[in-house]
Amino acid sequence: MTLRARQQEEKQERRDSILDAAEQVFFAKGYDRATMDDIARGARLSRGLVYVYFRDKQDILASIVLRALESLRQRFRNMDRAELNGADRLEAMGHNYLAFSAEEPNYFDVLTRAASDWLQVDSLTDRDSLLHCSGEVMEIMARALSDGLADGSVEPGRVRDPLETALYLRGALHGVIMLTRNFAERPEELSHVSPHSLLEYTIRTLIESIRSR
Repeated sequence: MTLRARQQEEKQERRDSILDAAEQVFFAKGYDRATMDDIARGARLSRGLVYVYFRDKQDILASIVLRALESLRQRFRNMDRAELNGADRLEAMGHNYLAFSAEEPNYFDVLTRAASDWLQVDSLTDRDSLLHCSGEVMEIMARALSDGLADGSVEPGRVRDPLETALYLRGALHGVIMLTRNFAERPEELSHVSPHSLLEYTIRTLIESIRSR
């Protein structure tokens, strides 16, 4: 390995260690209460060195959001397979999105809040990567819809625009996932409803709403 390559590897390892520490701090204390000093201590680096790699706390958060998006993108890529028809691929993506929310809840929460009030995208170092990764997630869903229209598994009259329909499907499932997280706070109203059953019903109903009869 050349000296330059070794230096680049060390730089990436240090950057990753900062992000690893930031994740622990953000997820334990919350983003608003976390400080750059907390992150530096967690990474066992000086505060000044952290600023060499990231402009501020929001810049660090953006890189964590990118990690979350990359994890979700890989899950969707795994379902982007030619042997499944379009509707079946969408159903598989729905189950993968549900699994993502359960298996990586901190990443799911990061993406939820980042979509609303956290990030000023235009000012971020990872702006282009964030936009590309987020766009690919939706493109994979939209492509499954387009393929479903072509292979006959998706009803043409149910899809005005593949990307628009993909946004609707993801948003609807996301909303029900968020609803089931609050079941414990509403025991009397929802005592007869199983969160798992509701989520499975939601995925099935959403896909059946566009599947060809």
